[in-house]
Amino acid sequence: MKKTLSFVTALLMIASLAGCGNSSGTASSSSAESVESSASSEEVSAESSEAEVESSASSEETAAEGTHIVVDHAGNEVEVPYDIERIAVADIYPLPSVLSIFFDSAEKLVGIAPASMTAAQNSLLSELYPEILNASTDFTDGSTVNIEELIKLDPDVVFYGASNPEVGEQLKNAGLPGIAISVNKWNYNAIETLDNWISLIGELFPENDKTDLVSNYSNEVYDEVQSRVADMTDEERARVFFLFQYSDAAIATSGEHFFGQWWADAIGAVNVAKELSNDNSSKVTMEQIYGWNPDTILITNFNKAKPEDLYNNTIGSYDWSEIDAVKNQNCYKMPLGMYRSYTPGVDTPITLYWLAQTVYPDLFSDIDVTEETINYYKEVFGVELTEEQAESIFTPVTAAGAVFD
Repeated sequence: MKKTLSFVTALLMIASLAGCGNSSGTASSSSAESVESSASSEEVSAESSEAEVESSASSEETAAEGTHIVVDHAGNEVEVPYDIERIAVADIYPLPSVLSIFFDSAEKLVGIAPASMTAAQNSLLSELYPEILNASTDFTDGSTVNIEELIKLDPDVVFYGASNPEVGEQLKNAGLPGIAISVNKWNYNAIETLDNWISLIGELFPENDKTDLVSNYSNEVYDEVQSRVADMTDEERARVFFLFQYSDAAIATSGEHFFGQWWADAIGAVNVAKELSNDNSSKVTMEQIYGWNPDTILITNFNKAKPEDLYNNTIGSYDWSEIDAVKNQNCYKMPLGMYRSYTPGVDTPITLYWLAQTVYPDLFSDIDVTEETINYYKEVFGVELTEEQAESIFTPVTAAGAVFD
C-alpha cells in the first residue's frame, strides 16, 4: 500500500513539474513574440521616419532646383532659380557693394562692371571681401554687354539697369534671367532707392532679408537731420555745388533731377544748380559757377579731384579762386565706403550724417560719425568695423575716380 501511494505521489509530482515546464515554455514563447513584435514595430517606425526624412529632403531638393517669379523695377516678371549661387551685375555700379554687405561675402559675385571694380580696389570693400577682386569685368564696359563672355561666367541671375532695356532683351534672348534695377524710379531719393534695392534682393534671398533694418535706420537718421535744420532761415542755409565729374575737358554737376538735389534737400541746403532741369548729370561752365558762387563745394568720387586741386587750380585751365567756397576753403571730398557715396548704397545714412556735419559743423557737433558708422554696420548688417576702417571711409583715395576721366 505504501509503495502504491509513493508511486502515485511520484506520478503526481512528475505531472506537476511537467505542467510547470509547459507553463514556463509558453511564457517564454509569448515574451519572445512580444520582443519580436516590438522590434518589428521599431523597424517600421524607423523605415517610416527614414521615408519622411527622404521625402522632406526630396522636397527641399525640388524647391532648391525649382524656380519662382519676381517682378523687377521695370515691371518685368522674371523667372529665377530659388538657389542662386552665381551673380553678375552689368551696369548698376553700386550694386556689387550692396550685395556683398547683404551676404557679408562677395563669393556669389562672378562678374561686375569695371567702374565697380575700380571702386572696390580703392575702398574698404576689397579689404572686407577680397574675393570680389576675382570677379570678371570682361563681359561689360559698363553700358553694353558681351553676351558670349557673360555666358562663360555661367550666372544664375544677371542684374542690369532698368534704363537700359536693350541689355534686358539681350539677356532674355540668351536665356539668362535678367533683373532690372532702377536708379531713378524714386526721383533720385537715395534712401527710398536703397530700400527698394534691398527689398528686391530680399525677395531673391528671403533668409537674408534686411529691408526693415536698413529702412528703419536710414529714415531715423533722415528724420533727425531734418528736425535739426527745419527752423533755419533762407540766409542760414548753405549754398552747395556738387562737383560730380571734373577733368581738363569738362565739369558736370547735379541739377534738379539727380542725386545732388536730394542730398541738398536732405540736409536743408540749397543746390545752386537746381535751375538745371535735365535728367542725371549736367555739364556746366565756370561762368555759370561764378554766377552761382557756392559757399560749399562737395566733390564726388566720380572724379580724381581733391580740394587742393581747386585751391591751387591744378586741373585744366579753370580758375576757382573767386568762388567763396574756395576762398574760405570749404571744399570737401565725399566719402568712399563700400562704394562712391554720392549714389545710393549701404553707406547712405552715414553719408547723410557726414554731409550734415560737414556743411553745418556747429549744428551737428555732437555727432560722432565714426562711432555711428561702426554701430550702423554692426546693428544692421552684423559687420564689425575697426575704428581705423570706419575712419578710412571719410578719407578716400582719389584713384577711385580714375575710370571716369
